[in-house]
Amino acid sequence: MTRRRASHSGGDDHALISMGSMTWQVQYREFGGPEVLEFVEVPTPAAPAGGVVVETRAIGVNPIDSKLRSGLRKSSPIAAPRVPGSDAAGVVVEVGAGVSDWAVGDEVILRGAHGAYSTHVIASAGQLVQKPAAVGWDEAAAIGIPASTAYQALRSLGVEQGSTLLVHGGSGAVGQAALQFARDWGASVVATGSEANQERLRELGAIPVVYGQGLTERIREALKHAGLEGIDRVLDAAGSDEALEASFELVADRSDIGTIVVGARAAELGIRAWAGGSPVPLTEEEQALRAEAYGVTAELIELGEFEVEIGARYPLAEAAAAQAASLSGAHRGKIILSPLPLS
Repeated sequence: MTRRRASHSGGDDHALISMGSMTWQVQYREFGGPEVLEFVEVPTPAAPAGGVVVETRAIGVNPIDSKLRSGLRKSSPIAAPRVPGSDAAGVVVEVGAGVSDWAVGDEVILRGAHGAYSTHVIASAGQLVQKPAAVGWDEAAAIGIPASTAYQALRSLGVEQGSTLLVHGGSGAVGQAALQFARDWGASVVATGSEANQERLRELGAIPVVYGQGLTERIREALKHAGLEGIDRVLDAAGSDEALEASFELVADRSDIGTIVVGARAAELGIRAWAGGSPVPLTEEEQALRAEAYGVTAELIELGEFEVEIGARYPLAEAAAAQAASLSGAHRGKIILSPLPLS
């Protein structure tokens, strides 16, 4: 097995990916900073019964990838090298016994993949979603966690036509998805964000409000100016005390507030949580909503009614740099890893 550190800077390592039929992946054998990530060559996997092998074209980077790698989000002890990632899109290159709905050459989106930071990923037939031809590879790989989380959270909160939704952290990947779903469903949306992101929030159909001291009053002023009476539902994708305090002042029933960030504190705060450190697992209904989101989002992208903002692209060999950028907030929008050389 060939092994090297996943690079923090530019280089020629990623050019190796296009050579032959080898598989390259990013893995880690201990918890720690981005420097524990290694770019390695491993045997190309074979399709198991009931599954396929997908050759990836784009891979999504999510905050949870870094949290698991660092040990910030608890997981089982590391007994074998772990490959990060759950979001990717690519082409089926091998089909296992018993798979009849998919064929070699099908372009797919992976749902809940295991070890997506790789040029080849094994997936069950049930983890595949057809990628529309009009949806680009980067967009397809970016759907995953952000869109499915936003879709499920808003459905679980009961956001619908006539609702007035407050989204904290509206310019992040989950926040941007939530703004667009709520808008498409006929809800009014207020979104908080930094001064630099106010125009982006406006572009996505939200009433933008700047973070900072006096947030509650600025939200009330924005509602008044828009002719809206109050906030019905809140989706917290920021997790700050300021965001939570404003939510408590604006919404009478805390069960109408949901977080995807401070799930570990949800019970004591009296709010709802979906993942984000919550000890309560998703229900079957919530899991089904997340699965449903993939096809819904892909169709909306195809129709030009949903936009995925790509913040940056990194070669797969530079996954350490990509994760460091994700943690620092260096890029607005989704960070994508390319298993092929970047042009």
